[in-house]
Amino acid sequence: MKIAIDAQLTVGTATGIGEYVRGLCVALREAGTEVAELREPALDPWRFDRRLLWDQLLLPLAARKSHAELLHCAAGTMPLLSGLPMVVTVHDVAWLKVQAHAPAYSRWYFGRFSLRRYRRANHIVVDSHFSRSELLPMLDIEAHRVSVVYPGVSAEFFRIVRCPRASQTILVVGTVERRKNLGVLIRALPAVPGATIVSIGPSTPYQHECEELARLLGVRDRLQFRGYVSRIELLQWYARCAVAAVPSEYEGFGYAAAQALAAGVPLLVSDASSLPEIAGGDATMVAAESAEAWAAALQGALTIGVPSPTQERASRERAAKRFGWAASALNMRELFQTVLQHQ
Repeated sequence: MKIAIDAQLTVGTATGIGEYVRGLCVALREAGTEVAELREPALDPWRFDRRLLWDQLLLPLAARKSHAELLHCAAGTMPLLSGLPMVVTVHDVAWLKVQAHAPAYSRWYFGRFSLRRYRRANHIVVDSHFSRSELLPMLDIEAHRVSVVYPGVSAEFFRIVRCPRASQTILVVGTVERRKNLGVLIRALPAVPGATIVSIGPSTPYQHECEELARLLGVRDRLQFRGYVSRIELLQWYARCAVAAVPSEYEGFGYAAAQALAAGVPLLVSDASSLPEIAGGDATMVAAESAEAWAAALQGALTIGVPSPTQERASRERAAKRFGWAASALNMRELFQTVLQHQ
């Protein structure tokens, strides 16, 4: 079995979807599946016109040339025509829910246009039960055509050796965009003396709002924006931070939460969208919009300090069972085989 996978979002600044595609390709090969990774390094996937060119023209051409049996549209968008059976991973429906600030053409393409394309897929994969519950009411298709397969977390995170010492660092990983809700942590920061927020991830105009808010509250010197960092630096921050926080208003999965659990980092997540599902019983849930609740939760986490070795080990073991790439790839492989058997 040979599968072609849309890997364009691994080009350049790879965010959550790029992490997903990289991990899945490796894990599928380890599970015995031949994989053709389709990408064009000369195209910037974060420019809308280049993304459109890739999705609708270059991707289907590359898929046909790959001699694969099936195309996995792993980035949440699909070509109008491909000539191959298609499986699509829909990571979330944020473009239909919480991206009102984005340009209208982007909302249409990644929202309504893509939603119509999903109905033509041979099968749809979602990252969480939450995302399935969001997507199904929008689609006029049979429920059995939408399956939940949790993404995996790279083994590098499970191998992190924690060394937080006396750290008061609050680590926030993810694109600095409105739905990630960094502002609520900034509003909480004045009530958490001595703590510093370190934000890691690509910037959007929302970052300027966060910087201005921090200045108004007198905590700008306790807010660091590191931007997109290397994998080595990211692992180092997970190793030495005191706590990880994921205050998002909307997540289809929440890679930052799963990575923190894999690394054994004390974790605070908002009570919104998929985050309670992904965190399970291994994180503290906080009201998404309450700065007071976040301040109290952060103070509590920083006061309690480092979990015991037994607690950390148990949390990591539970994360490994839920978010190991081997299990995720086997589920995907079985799904691909089922689709091909029905052709």
